[in-house]
Amino acid sequence: MGKMAAAVGSVATLAAEPGEDAFRKLFRFYRQSRPGTADLGAVIDFSAPRGSGPGARKVVRFQLSVSSVSDHDAHRAGLQPVSKWQAYGLQGYPGFIFIPNPFLPGYQWHWVKQCLKLYSQKPNVCNLDKHMTQEETQDLWEQSKEFLRNKEVNKRRPRSLLEKLRWVTLGYHYNWDSKKYSADHYTPFPSDLAFLSEQVAAACGFQGFRAEAGILNYYRLDSTLGIHVDRSELDHSKPLLSFSFGQSAIFLLGGLKRDEVPTAMFMHSGDIMVMSGFSRLLNHAVPKVLPSPQGESLPCCLETPLPTVLPRDSVVEPCSEEDWQVCTSYLKTARVNMTVRQVLATDQDFPVEPMEEKKRDITTEGFCHLDDENCQVKRVKLNPDS
Repeated sequence: MGKMAAAVGSVATLAAEPGEDAFRKLFRFYRQSRPGTADLGAVIDFSAPRGSGPGARKVVRFQLSVSSVSDHDAHRAGLQPVSKWQAYGLQGYPGFIFIPNPFLPGYQWHWVKQCLKLYSQKPNVCNLDKHMTQEETQDLWEQSKEFLRNKEVNKRRPRSLLEKLRWVTLGYHYNWDSKKYSADHYTPFPSDLAFLSEQVAAACGFQGFRAEAGILNYYRLDSTLGIHVDRSELDHSKPLLSFSFGQSAIFLLGGLKRDEVPTAMFMHSGDIMVMSGFSRLLNHAVPKVLPSPQGESLPCCLETPLPTVLPRDSVVEPCSEEDWQVCTSYLKTARVNMTVRQVLATDQDFPVEPMEEKKRDITTEGFCHLDDENCQVKRVKLNPDS
């Protein structure tokens, strides 16, 4: 109780800045917080039974749709049988679902490798496109892997392109300026990530979910995700899925307005969050990525290697030791988050845009202004909508 009281007291005594709302005040508190101190005593940890911290009284069990996903299909995506998952909700946040790491041992390796090696490739769009030619960003992995392999040897080297990566968009590419998706800015959505997303959505009661757009956020230890609402998708009845890998972070889930005090929770490697229904359009943010207490090291759930023998029809592919060495070097001081969305309802089309607006969108498409609070991570405040 002492740590909890100290944490709540610290927030209460934090002086508000002029015009600062309740969400911004708590965001600032956690951004400045010190790991291993009472500062984090109020943060819910879903990896502990029923969560922990003063917010644990809000934690309720969520009943998954076990029969909607076969054990075989779960295994194909690298997931445990749904009957073995733990799933939670929060009182006051209907439609919010938190699933602590349901991945089979070793299978996170595939998704980390895909984010760094495959999904970062053209024709997908990334933050580096604004300042570099398409040829210069053609294969970020190949250009970065030797830098990352030698990271421990030469700590004063310049950062690799992968370490400068802040966001990548998939499928319908989000336009950071117009805050819209469009039919003519699309590349095929990765089939493996679509399959993973469909299984998770079905387990949460959303059969028929279509993965149509993805935003991948690449966080360094000093990155934050600004306060925002994901409202650009044309169909809000479908959930937003979020997958976390690498170092842990603090996630804040607020209300419809920013004067409502948000709830803080940890996101660990392998954790999945689903925002649906009422919670689909709530304010949320990531004020802090937490360095490993053991120094530059991986979470223990990433230490188990991917099995060498995979199901014949698995969407998960083998990961070589050389590739994982690069991923390990990157993840020791980083976090990767995949968010997947369905943009359109069944049989829905994009509205016709006036020609002048369409021209303006094409001129700036895919670029995020890094000084824009609604832009995704600080040093990257990436992510749509606010």
